[in-house]
Amino acid sequence: MKKRLAKLFNLFIIVFGVMIGHMTSSQNQTGIIVEKAKPVEDADGHVYRTVKIGNQIWMAENLKTTRYNDGQPIPHVTDHSAWGGLRAPAYCYYNNEETNLGVYGALYNWYAVNSGKLAPKEWHAPTDAEWTTLAAYLGGEGVAGGKMKEAGFAYWLAPNAGASNSSAFSALPGGGRDDKGAFSGLTYFANFWSSTESSPSNAWRRHLVYDDRNARRDNFGKMMGFSVRCIKDSSSPESSTSMEIRK
Repeated sequence: MKKRLAKLFNLFIIVFGVMIGHMTSSQNQTGIIVEKAKPVEDADGHVYRTVKIGNQIWMAENLKTTRYNDGQPIPHVTDHSAWGGLRAPAYCYYNNEETNLGVYGALYNWYAVNSGKLAPKEWHAPTDAEWTTLAAYLGGEGVAGGKMKEAGFAYWLAPNAGASNSSAFSALPGGGRDDKGAFSGLTYFANFWSSTESSPSNAWRRHLVYDDRNARRDNFGKMMGFSVRCIKDSSSPESSTSMEIRK
């Protein structure tokens, strides 16, 4: 009886070891390496969570600053017609309601992004190529959006398709402001500017929506108001801490 129990116990150990080895191997093959990084502060004193995804360090929150990194104010434009006619930097709050700032951040036109002073020092607005690198690391444009979106329905409209936030990017649907000054899309979609022009009148962005898992690359007019996520300069020292692997 004792010999039989010993054999069963040994068999259990072997099977358990094989299962653990398989799980570890699967995680290493399909996992996303995510490292928590040190917070960063903007010119207004807002402090942002940051995350290292692959070899890039990103803000894990939408930008909120009302001042450039040299302390100068960014023009705050609320009037609809004035916004649409701008060819100079500006920001606003969704629906011109400052209560939206805390969760969704501010909306900026591309001219503010192109100022070179919007991000905290040692950070910058991402280029189109840097967005492409992020999407590729997360498995490609067709699935990256789901891995970037905050999971659940606290902020995103259902079904929030594919949302796992496995990258810890925590994308939120801050909506946008069009070239006539109208607001739309809060809880429906997230728009993130790149600093890269696609033409004299347009620039590249990334577009995430509630009903699919894509991180679409397209271009829109520079007077549009979109969210901004900043990325750390590659020449700056990395400041990551604890690491976890997420699927």
